[in-house]
Amino acid sequence: MTGATRELAMFPLGSVLFPGMPLQLRVFEPRYRAMLLSVLGETEHEFGVVLIERGSEVGGGDVRFGVGTVARIVSVEQAVGSIVLLATGAERFEVVRWLQDDPFPRAQVRELAAVELDASTRSELAAAEAVVRATIARASEFVDLSWPADIELSPELAQRLWQVAGIAPLNSLDQYALLRSRTASELLARLVEDTQGADVLFTAGWGTDLEDDDGRPE
Repeated sequence: MTGATRELAMFPLGSVLFPGMPLQLRVFEPRYRAMLLSVLGETEHEFGVVLIERGSEVGGGDVRFGVGTVARIVSVEQAVGSIVLLATGAERFEVVRWLQDDPFPRAQVRELAAVELDASTRSELAAAEAVVRATIARASEFVDLSWPADIELSPELAQRLWQVAGIAPLNSLDQYALLRSRTASELLARLVEDTQGADVLFTAGWGTDLEDDDGRPE
């Protein structure tokens, strides 16, 4: 963790952004239009993304978690009644202090250190990735998922680590726990456990769908 802090425009969301993952947003609220105008006027076209703990993405008044990811803007396009923004997750940060939300959410943040890699990271990642891809392949036959099982990921180890976490079919709280990981081994162990748990839930749901009212397969 570095000691320096900086002020960062913030976009609280109902989902987690991982480093190396894409983020597409449709911006229509006046406060986020103002944020976008401010960010695009700076040298670094960046803003912070944090998960909402309680509340809604729209209208303000939400309670937010304290660890997030910097989003770097890739492109901005005008749409009918809104602006479509494409960004990519960069480094992680922790919120030191929230500032006023007027005219848009802002916070003083401190960058978090990169997760620690070691000699076992590559093999642990390969095993975790196999679990994630297999789970996606099974689940996608029954539910709509955000990512296909054969999606191509970065060959760079540190980035691929986060991308495997990003494509896993997990809920936002599980994703947030992964985002706070300090080491690759910690992240991957939790990722495998959570993905296997999700797989069990998917399978249980399929079993229910395949049975009739008296519990016998249809």
